[in-house]
Amino acid sequence: MKLLTVISASLLAFTFSTMTTNAAYAQTNEKSAREWVNSKQWANGLSLTVAPSVDAQEFYKQYHASKAVWDKVFQFLKDHNLDTLSVGKHPIDGDNAYASITYGPSKTLDEAKWESHRKYIDLQYVIKGEEKIEVAPVSAATVVTPYNEARDAANYTADGTYYIAKPGTFYLFFPQDAHRPNIKVDGYDEVKKLVIKIKVIQ
Repeated sequence: MKLLTVISASLLAFTFSTMTTNAAYAQTNEKSAREWVNSKQWANGLSLTVAPSVDAQEFYKQYHASKAVWDKVFQFLKDHNLDTLSVGKHPIDGDNAYASITYGPSKTLDEAKWESHRKYIDLQYVIKGEEKIEVAPVSAATVVTPYNEARDAANYTADGTYYIAKPGTFYLFFPQDAHRPNIKVDGYDEVKKLVIKIKVIQ
């Protein structure tokens, strides 16, 4: 009986601790989250930087809610020569995180599509070349194709902010971020790109 009481008390303490910790992550203010991003505590020696468009609070929350997975993602980036990594899929951590390398032409503005995802966060990184990426809040976008669970994607029209994605800086797109990547930059006919899918923690 005493053993059951001890086990129950331990489980209760663990549950409370987890809930308290998650609440703390969710309540991290913008300034503290941005300081954390800039400190590169998450990077483990990785030289890449985070794009200024990235939601620092959401990055902080998702990283700490699934630190082991994110650490594997950044270790993958650190350990591999992305310039020579082959086109195709590359495992990182089962269904929790996996990478895809593409190499090909960018798209015209009309060809590029707005999208967002619910199950997975997009880490997007241009390895060679340059491309434009347009970003807008999902809340300000108009749905064109409703969310499809099998594709983990919805499509939109939106007026967003453009960024030039180039080697050295990666972008993170969370479920609340509509994004339109792969837009052609003059002078760069083909782009080698990495997209890592990282499971969302609710």
